[in-house]
Amino acid sequence: MSNLSPSGPPMASSPLTRAVLEIDEYASGLGWDRPARLFALVDTARLRAQAPSLKLGQDATAYTPIEQEEIPKGKPLDEFLGTIAWPEGVAGCALTVERLMLPPSAEAQVPKDLSGAKLNKWVAAHPDRQEVRMTVAVLRNGTREAAIRLREKDSPTEVLTGPDLVPGLAEALAATFEG
Repeated sequence: MSNLSPSGPPMASSPLTRAVLEIDEYASGLGWDRPARLFALVDTARLRAQAPSLKLGQDATAYTPIEQEEIPKGKPLDEFLGTIAWPEGVAGCALTVERLMLPPSAEAQVPKDLSGAKLNKWVAAHPDRQEVRMTVAVLRNGTREAAIRLREKDSPTEVLTGPDLVPGLAEALAATFEG
């Protein structure tokens, strides 16, 4: 877990971690049971120079998250991400998504013949399931960061951060910069 301040959110050391925590805080303010949200990450200094009329605080982080259009309902997230190509001015991207997860102790119980909707239904009915909100960000240069918030511990001081927490989603986001 990253450094914690006694009365607030984790104190982030890197600009990307700060951006991820800013997005996590924004998503937290919207509440739970929300659709996935996609963000472009733009270099704040560059944005300030190109658009001086924007009201960016002096304490703005190195990356300014800009929420994108809503992700189409009914389209699998991996298919949707495969359709994205970012313009050159975008330094990175981030996605926040809610999922059900099982603790490692329950993974051995997963029936081998389940996949897709049947697996999702099985996980949703499992007594040890955890509802989580994952915020994952990647930069063009490959740098990654993620934040995970458990619904049962919905507090800014309980957010777990690290670059390798959601590797599959980070790979999918990184692929949006290839090509």
